[in-house]
Amino acid sequence: MDWYFTVFELIDMRSFSNLWFWIALAVVWSSASHWVLGVPYDMVSRARRKGGQASEDLTDLLRINTNRLLYIADEAGVSIITAGTFFLSAFLILGWVYGVEIAQALFLLGFPMSIVSLLSVRTARALHTKDTDLDAVFKRLARHRLYVQIIGMVSIFVTALWGMFQNLSVGVLGG
Repeated sequence: MDWYFTVFELIDMRSFSNLWFWIALAVVWSSASHWVLGVPYDMVSRARRKGGQASEDLTDLLRINTNRLLYIADEAGVSIITAGTFFLSAFLILGWVYGVEIAQALFLLGFPMSIVSLLSVRTARALHTKDTDLDAVFKRLARHRLYVQIIGMVSIFVTALWGMFQNLSVGVLGG
């Protein structure tokens, strides 16, 4: 028996029938909706509820994360968008033209996350102005989180539909 055959038989390399893919999908979207611009959303809720030191901590962490995100976007944004577009295009072509299931799975993970990344840069630019009051910051972060959750729900729905279609079309015996 071939060693590669044994390993690939043990680890199901078909993405949509693999439990680890669905766990990774859930972790990616729960993390994306919990960490709003690098700030945990419970910190936003606590700052809104209590104010004081919690609000100062939130504004400090938000300032650090937005400055970092904007620095990366300004310095390497074109390179990141170029590389991301290359990989997403490669996954799209490999997945749907050549039928590589792992490329389909990576595209269905990566494309919505790229939209979330662009949305995060846009939100960071909007928050970067110095004259925003705290209520506007809370509203902006809540709106950003809502948009991320909507993108996540649509992404999970589309991925689940495509995964079910793939699993039903392959058949029980893999043929």
